[in-house]
Amino acid sequence: MKFTDKSKLKQIISRYRHGVILVYFFFYMIWFTYLERSVTRFTPVYSKLDNYIPFMEIFVIPYLLWFAYIFVTVAYFFFTSKRDFYKCCAFLFIGMTICLTIYTLWPNGHYLRVDIDAIGRDNILLRIVRLLYTVDTSTNVCPSIHVYNSIGAMIAIRKNERLRRIKWLQISAFILTVLICMSTVFLKQHSILDVFGAIILSLIMYAAVYIPAWSRRSKEADHELSNI
Repeated sequence: MKFTDKSKLKQIISRYRHGVILVYFFFYMIWFTYLERSVTRFTPVYSKLDNYIPFMEIFVIPYLLWFAYIFVTVAYFFFTSKRDFYKCCAFLFIGMTICLTIYTLWPNGHYLRVDIDAIGRDNILLRIVRLLYTVDTSTNVCPSIHVYNSIGAMIAIRKNERLRRIKWLQISAFILTVLICMSTVFLKQHSILDVFGAIILSLIMYAAVYIPAWSRRSKEADHELSNI
């Protein structure tokens, strides 16, 4: 019985050993937290377009859905496709590292946040935004990781052979991604320039990660997963 249990354990470890790359999140959080606490002087990121974007607390809903969106997307590919898992993580992790490097070499931030107490209304969404403002500084913003990762999740869902056939899912992923991108500016968490920066970085990383050569090489990983 014990031998069987050990065999099953080894089989599970072998099946999901690709998850070791998720250790990256620990390094990311240490680096990002350090920047959040240490950056006090920064270059303001601002565009005149920011003046035409109103503050709307309703967008805190898609803003927070970002966490579930990224987690569910990565988890799905972790359990179903090594090829798409590797590609999705490569897109997210390399891009996030580039963002952190930019924040480190070019500390940036903004002065766009509104005074919640001066708005003249009170509701649960405003209270959540007030809490968000207290736990997340207005530094380390360009490019926006919120926007970049949302685009990355949408691309991963779109490129998966199984999911691309589910039209309602594709439409939902697109709408959620757009709403998350909008939420960053309507909550005054980011400048519109941060969004543009994330889009440009996404285009670069798409060309680097989602290429035929990578796809051919990584198909073997999926066969390995399906044959265990």
